[in-house]
Amino acid sequence: MSYVLGLDIGTTSTIGIAIRPEGGVAGLAKRPVDLFSERIGWAEENPEQWWSNVREIIAELLATGIDPAEIQAIGVTGMLPAIVLLDEAGRLLRPSIQQSDARCGSEVEALKREVEAASFVIRAGNGLNQQLVAPKLRWIEKHEPDVFCRIATVFGSYDYINWRLTGERAIEKNWALEGGFVDVASGTIADDLVDLAHIPRAALPRKSESHEVLGHVSNKAATETGLLEGTPVVGGAADLIASALGAGITRKGDVLLKFGGSVDILIATDQPVADPRMYLDYHLVPGLYMPNGCMATGGTGLNWFVDTFATGERAGAQAAGIPVHALLDRKAAEVPAGADGLTVLPYFLGEKTPIHDPFARALFSGLTLSHTIGHLWRALLEGYAYALAHHIEVFHDVGYATTQYFASDGGSNSKVWMQIVSDVLQKPIQLLRGHPGSCLGAAWTAAMGTGLAHDWCGISKFIEKDMLVEPDLTKQELYANGYRVFRSLYRPGQPATAMEALEHLEC
Repeated sequence: MSYVLGLDIGTTSTIGIAIRPEGGVAGLAKRPVDLFSERIGWAEENPEQWWSNVREIIAELLATGIDPAEIQAIGVTGMLPAIVLLDEAGRLLRPSIQQSDARCGSEVEALKREVEAASFVIRAGNGLNQQLVAPKLRWIEKHEPDVFCRIATVFGSYDYINWRLTGERAIEKNWALEGGFVDVASGTIADDLVDLAHIPRAALPRKSESHEVLGHVSNKAATETGLLEGTPVVGGAADLIASALGAGITRKGDVLLKFGGSVDILIATDQPVADPRMYLDYHLVPGLYMPNGCMATGGTGLNWFVDTFATGERAGAQAAGIPVHALLDRKAAEVPAGADGLTVLPYFLGEKTPIHDPFARALFSGLTLSHTIGHLWRALLEGYAYALAHHIEVFHDVGYATTQYFASDGGSNSKVWMQIVSDVLQKPIQLLRGHPGSCLGAAWTAAMGTGLAHDWCGISKFIEKDMLVEPDLTKQELYANGYRVFRSLYRPGQPATAMEALEHLEC
């Protein structure tokens, strides 16, 4: 029996899957991840926790009866472009800076003064924003110079796990692209783009293809994980792209709504258009592209709300034997559409696409004493749905025609949320049954890269279509008005907090 292992280094959890290339899931394991936000706009994690999770997950999968010799390939996916820094000896220099981190607003503005924005978008495929690696490294240069001077390697979340597995240092092509280092026309890392990060060229490892065999499990990693030394490991994949592949997004115009730690929206196309409001990534299928948007939060925002405000509901959910999110969904379902005038702008960590404003802040507008926690929860779900509508408006403005809509990842299990999304977009949403998330796409990428599979679309054998969520046409006008209110709440360029306002006055 042959198996392929897929690992997903996600924002809120680490997930591992073992599949049989001919079809069938042999095992699935999951471990939580801690996200640290010690200051406004910060988002950091401990890469050592990712590696600890990986070791535990592999042990759990092997305990199901899989022989390590039967694992023929490994693929790793993860959020991007998170930043992991090593010194010359391979020691971690600091916690990772996550892709949702918004600390580098002033560094982004400095870049905009140095580089002509329109030319940069055409050259690098992505705009000048906080998603880029360069402004985050400049922040470290300014605020943590003792760390910056010791940087020997800069790479991403799944690159780090690949290194722990193989000892090989490389950056997968979509991490390099979204990080702002790739010349799109040539497909190569450009020295002048690396120079913008103020790091030596040698600190950025070589670029790898997603499905190429990057290296093999080392003796050290085999000892730590129980894997067989010499097992092939491929370059890996960005989590959102891997998830889209698993959802069957391979036809032009197909759209995936991905409800994970962040909310992502992706569209398959054969004609990429560089636009500063969105991100541009390569599809895992050679020759295709995947323009996309990624919000700074999603599941992380909902989890924050639960941890901060839903203590009583958590106890009630435990007594009822259901997850607290499901209990809140029930309360939200009892609230009318529009949450009785309550609107949420879910910019808890600033916001990435399509506004790219690290200084943006979340807002609960229209809150009254008559609102309940059910209203608050429903307004949160509606806020993320309105944000998706904003992205689709941009897609259409760019010239991408959207056809079918699919939903995946943990948040898509909320039927209440999916109905809200369908009603706001006024589009049918195809739910998927059995989609474990990005780990499946990572496993299939490894299968393709090692010749265990020969058709990218073959991944569809692992996924079944679930219910089709149809929009309630009677809510079209109500949500159209709600969307206009949502869009009116954001004020670009305004100080987000009293402290920031004082800082502006002092300047």
